[in-house]
Amino acid sequence: MTVQNLLVELFVEELPPKALKKLGEVFAQTLANSLKNAGLTASTAAVTAFASPRRLAAHVTDVAAVAADKPVVQKLMPVAVGLDATGNATPALLKKLAALGADASAVAGLRRENDGKADILFYDSMAKGATLAEGLQKALEAALSALPIPKVMTYQLQDGWSSVNFVRPAHGLVALHGTDVVGLNILGLTSGRQTHGHRFEAAVDPVVFNNADEYAAKLAADGAVIASFEARRAEIARQLQAAAAKAGPHLKPIDDDALLDEVTALVERPNVLIGQFEEEFLAVPQECLILTMKANQKYFPLLDAAGKLTNKFLVVSNISPEDASAVIGGNERVVRPRLADAKFFFDQDRKKSLESRVAGLGKVVYHNKLGTQGERVQRVAAIARAIADQLGGGALTQQAEQAAVLAKADLLTDMVGEFPELQGIMGRYYALHDGLAGEVADAVEDHYKPRFAGDSLPRGQVGTIVALADKLETLVGMFGIGQIPTGDRDPFALRRHALGIIRMLSEGDLNLPLNALLTATSQAFAAVDGFKAADSALADFIYDRLAGSLRDQGYTAQEVDAVVSQRPQRLGDIPKRLAAVRSFSALPEAAALAAANKRVGNILKKVDGTVDAKIDVNLLKEAPEIALNAALASVRPQADAAFGKGDYTASLQALAALRAPVDNFFNDVMVNAEDAALRANRLGLLATLHLAMNQVADISKLST
Repeated sequence: MTVQNLLVELFVEELPPKALKKLGEVFAQTLANSLKNAGLTASTAAVTAFASPRRLAAHVTDVAAVAADKPVVQKLMPVAVGLDATGNATPALLKKLAALGADASAVAGLRRENDGKADILFYDSMAKGATLAEGLQKALEAALSALPIPKVMTYQLQDGWSSVNFVRPAHGLVALHGTDVVGLNILGLTSGRQTHGHRFEAAVDPVVFNNADEYAAKLAADGAVIASFEARRAEIARQLQAAAAKAGPHLKPIDDDALLDEVTALVERPNVLIGQFEEEFLAVPQECLILTMKANQKYFPLLDAAGKLTNKFLVVSNISPEDASAVIGGNERVVRPRLADAKFFFDQDRKKSLESRVAGLGKVVYHNKLGTQGERVQRVAAIARAIADQLGGGALTQQAEQAAVLAKADLLTDMVGEFPELQGIMGRYYALHDGLAGEVADAVEDHYKPRFAGDSLPRGQVGTIVALADKLETLVGMFGIGQIPTGDRDPFALRRHALGIIRMLSEGDLNLPLNALLTATSQAFAAVDGFKAADSALADFIYDRLAGSLRDQGYTAQEVDAVVSQRPQRLGDIPKRLAAVRSFSALPEAAALAAANKRVGNILKKVDGTVDAKIDVNLLKEAPEIALNAALASVRPQADAAFGKGDYTASLQALAALRAPVDNFFNDVMVNAEDAALRANRLGLLATLHLAMNQVADISKLST
């Protein structure tokens, strides 16, 4: 079978830049997968995706002109139904064969096979392989249908009557198999071998391809377009570094992968230029200037070696004139009003203190069932006060309450109104301007942290307290009004809030029992109509997030289940408990003790009522139960002492001495004795054993 390489390109108007990378990947991969499913390519065929602002393309190696014929096995019917007593075909069989394109002559070749119940007739045939034109037409339709486009547009074709739906109007289609054009029709387009290059800088228009393999090179040479998204991105990154070095010693462009991807999707042949603005704008917090340059202009601000913003920036242009001064000057003129707006907002905001804005939060709706932002702030302040009292009180409580009250005040500033991404950040600047303590100002910014996976935690204790209070208020409040995440829906980011609480409690090793935190937080909602505390459901939710997070960190499901199933109240203990479980698992006695613990748990579950962990030594009759009680009397104080010191590894390892007494007990002692007192005493012995073995973790979870 002769194979050649294939190229398909769809030429369109400018595609959505933030989606371009994904569009290119899905287009190429879906096209290639469809061809493989049709038998037109081998599973080892290489796929190369191309995506520029005005094109989606794919290059696929080793594509056949015609797929190989495929054997087809068709199950027909039981022999008793398809053949009469003389062995001739019944009307039912002839009708079935006719539907498959066969006639009575095929009856003699039918295969019989027993399916375990009866003999079945099978019709074996060969399906003719699809031609490339047929397979590629279906593959292209599948690729366009699979594109992750939330909203398509309807546009009219050149005939003036027909219309089609796509993300942007399409104007050209290239389909080359080696040197041959593959005849396709889609979106009102007929395939050919030509496309268009750069709007202004193409050396040739149209760009004509002689074969599938010259696509990228010829489009770059004749069309002034770097077709590969990754190649274009790498070229922009290279030019950014070179331009930064040219702009000044030790300067570097801001590191922002999302911005780099977006700019890559906006240009076809990048040309990085250096611009600058007046130094007076540097008096504005650099976060404001950086955000306005990135979000509004797609510029790369330049930072010095200390990470401080300079008055220079980089522009990724789509044209390369001999004299770039007009392009640079135009970009400098465009950015100047943006920076002036930021300076104006900053100057105006500082005319009012944060404290003076707090009252205004009472007019801002937070949630129709939970009241205003003002009411929310009062709840957060009460929760922060309660947490701070547990962690030290005094000045800590005073600062935590002050920071909690001011934390949302910057929502009413002009700067945050223009750039919501700066909430908290601007609050810190304004708090410092108001002369507040650094710990309070830091807490105003940091109470949103951690904002995402891998984000830093609040810098200080005050910030941690307010961040905990803020996230607890959100979680308890939403659960209390029934706004619980379901499936993929989590409009209030409650999963993220839960993970933030877990990180702060765990990594900060804070002595704050989780259930007590939830109870104290629920009390802050006493005045909210319709609120119903859901502390138990919320605790389940948090422990579920905790278990998932621990598994992501590399702990086994058994280790995580052993620790988390015990619901440790102090989350800072969990890493030490996990380390203890892992160390215990390596002991030769671990498997037997885990199995025994599981057996004990199952016995106790079957008992009606509660089994008290009490032992009457006078009722210990058998030598193995006497020995087990003696072993417990020896081991338990050691395990308890180690547990009390937080040495969970030593606490678990002390249990190793129980293996032989436990084995002997189960081998020689009947727990469910006929004598009720004897039975109750043995159950009490097992309950005592169960408590001793499960202080650190439920080691029965380690039993396979």
